[in-house]
Amino acid sequence: MANIRNPAPGASPGLSTPYRVRLAARSGALSSPTADLAPGHVQGNLVVLPRVLAEDFLLYCQRNPKPCPLLAVGEAGDPSLPAMGEDIDLRTDLPRYRVYRDGRLADEVADVRSYWRDDLVSFLIGCSFSFEQAMIEAGLPVRHVEQGCNVPMYRTNIATEAAGPFRGPMVVSMRPLKAAQAIRAIQVTSRFPAVHGAPVHLGDARQIGIRDLASPDYGDPVPIGPDEIPVFWACGVTPQAAVAEARPDLCITHAPGYMLVTDLRNSQLASF
Repeated sequence: MANIRNPAPGASPGLSTPYRVRLAARSGALSSPTADLAPGHVQGNLVVLPRVLAEDFLLYCQRNPKPCPLLAVGEAGDPSLPAMGEDIDLRTDLPRYRVYRDGRLADEVADVRSYWRDDLVSFLIGCSFSFEQAMIEAGLPVRHVEQGCNVPMYRTNIATEAAGPFRGPMVVSMRPLKAAQAIRAIQVTSRFPAVHGAPVHLGDARQIGIRDLASPDYGDPVPIGPDEIPVFWACGVTPQAAVAEARPDLCITHAPGYMLVTDLRNSQLASF
């Protein structure tokens, strides 16, 4: 099937609703990042782990709420998340998944039914894509949406707080903004702590261990204007770095930028 993307403004609604996005991913018709799909709805990062590690990972999220804000936790073996939307199947409803064996990336697939086990527990973590609609409504540019590509993401030298075997560096996403726009972005995104909230760093990327903004660890590079500064938010890809340290026999995650689109409205997560 041909890949489907969100239609241009004024075009057919296509993938403008979360359920349609999930069905398109389930059928294999959608195989691209979800940043601009189903505007106004919460998107989530997925982490699926064996039950024996679930308590430690839950504690890891609680100790690191900026990169790992928990939205929902599933029952062992159950691929649904009823609180997050109608007829969700976590095995099929994301456009792309990553499968890790003993902490190492083993596969990247569009369907993880063949990997699913009865002891797997699912965690849905807030995603910065959810506050981007508020940024756009505030008149702020979101460069990767404008460019039609994936958001750039970088591993940093900011250590997360360990829990059991889970530890590692914080991963951040970056959006270039002018200085005045960055101030406004702090105000706008502070309203959404459940999806990473305010930025964790502005300006010189070297201070947080990023050597080259043109070479992100995940996602795609985006241009930065001469009058712009990079603005960094904590990112839900952080657990994938922690998984490399914990080395579970099996872990399933979203591929960076390929999220679960939920029925929850972004406005429902606003703290004020």
